Amino acid sequence: MRVLFVEDDTLLGASTKLGLEQDGFAVDWVTDGAAADSALTAHRYDASVLDLGLPDVDGEKLLRAWRLREDRTPVVVLTARGYVLDRVRLLNLGADDYLVKPFDLLELCARIRAVVRRSAGHSSEVIECGALRLYPESQTVQWRGERVEVTAKEFWLLEALARNRNRIMTRRQLEDALYGWGDEVESNAVEVHIHHLRRKIARELILTVRGAGYSLNDDFIGR
Repeated sequence: MRVLFVEDDTLLGASTKLGLEQDGFAVDWVTDGAAADSALTAHRYDASVLDLGLPDVDGEKLLRAWRLREDRTPVVVLTARGYVLDRVRLLNLGADDYLVKPFDLLELCARIRAVVRRSAGHSSEVIECGALRLYPESQTVQWRGERVEVTAKEFWLLEALARNRNRIMTRRQLEDALYGWGDEVESNAVEVHIHHLRRKIARELILTVRGAGYSLNDDFIGR
């Protein structure tokens, strides 16, 4: 799950980025609104964590601009403004959730996953695709009731395919879901992860659509 993290405080930013990555997120961290806007335009994110107190633009204006251009990336706002009217205004502007500083990292992780679930139409933490079940919080996989041991990257790839079940995902889109900025990505990394998932679960699990990308095989896993 790839997250855009917008925070100008270097100490808070570094510690939060590390904590998010340790909890299983691929994180791109930027420190101002212009960089955040460019990143969101250039890449697809599962969610954004947005601090309001940015040096070049108020976070509310940035959020408003994203929603006006119909960018529906789920946004969790970080704010020092704890008044009810402030929180109501943020939600009305298009924020999906908010946390008042100082915040607990475990709660931030939970809220990110919750807004991603809601945006994908999932009401619970379990992602069910026929005989396949994914548990994002623990990064575990069940196939036909049996647990399958997978690596973090394999889980993220499978999660990306499951959350986009009715779409074909390109290799670039899957790389974006698995890796943050600065991560070294081998040219065949996606193919290697897919090969391992097919070996661990079933060869028919993931379809290769020639010239387009990959998708879950609904006919095989069951609807």
